[in-house]
Amino acid sequence: MSEFQGLVALVTGGASGIGAATAAMLQQRGARVAVLDLDVTSAPAGTVAFGCDVTDAASVDRAVAEAAAQLGGIDIVVNNAGIGAAGDVSENDDTEWARVLDVNVTGIARVSRAALPHLRQSAHPVIINMCSAVAYVGVRQRALYSASKGAVLALTLAMAADHVADGIRVNAVAPGTADTPWVGRLLDSAPDPAAAAEALRARQPLGRLVTADEIAHTVASLASPLAASTTASIVRVDGGMTSLRV
Repeated sequence: MSEFQGLVALVTGGASGIGAATAAMLQQRGARVAVLDLDVTSAPAGTVAFGCDVTDAASVDRAVAEAAAQLGGIDIVVNNAGIGAAGDVSENDDTEWARVLDVNVTGIARVSRAALPHLRQSAHPVIINMCSAVAYVGVRQRALYSASKGAVLALTLAMAADHVADGIRVNAVAPGTADTPWVGRLLDSAPDPAAAAEALRARQPLGRLVTADEIAHTVASLASPLAASTTASIVRVDGGMTSLRV
């Protein structure tokens, strides 16, 4: 029997990319999984899907309440929903700054806030936030995205401090450049997609992009009740990008 048997996990942005891989892995390991996403048509088999916009408090509150009611509570929250942004500080206007921060940072607060009453009733409550390697190292043309993920790192530590007395663990995963639909779209829009792809691979010491399943495995490890003493940790799954110079 898996350590996830009887537990309910909620995964935002769970219908594609890292979120879908995470939802599928948690479901395969025995959890009942609710996927929250704008478009849930591609939610993994075996999960229960709810349409949700993390920038809309009413939408979040409704989806979280429906998930908890249908699945019998919430034990694990994976705040994975996020969007990217390219350019230096001059290349994104105020509207885009507000949009990205609203999704990537305030969205975590909305979902976590809605889930807290349910987590406080759980014997194994945990929140996992999706951070990024760019919270640790400066990467060209990622000013806005890096700012949002730096905020996620700080928010994770603050949430861990706030909720440790409730027994709620709060951790984060910080992937390097991952093989996801967003990265694929970024490469497709480059003047030379092949050269851009090679540059992304080259900046990671392993020489390849991180896979969604590798990130999902780390999320599941942090979410497991077997990791009951792990809180306020940000685990890097980045192929050595932030730590190695080879």
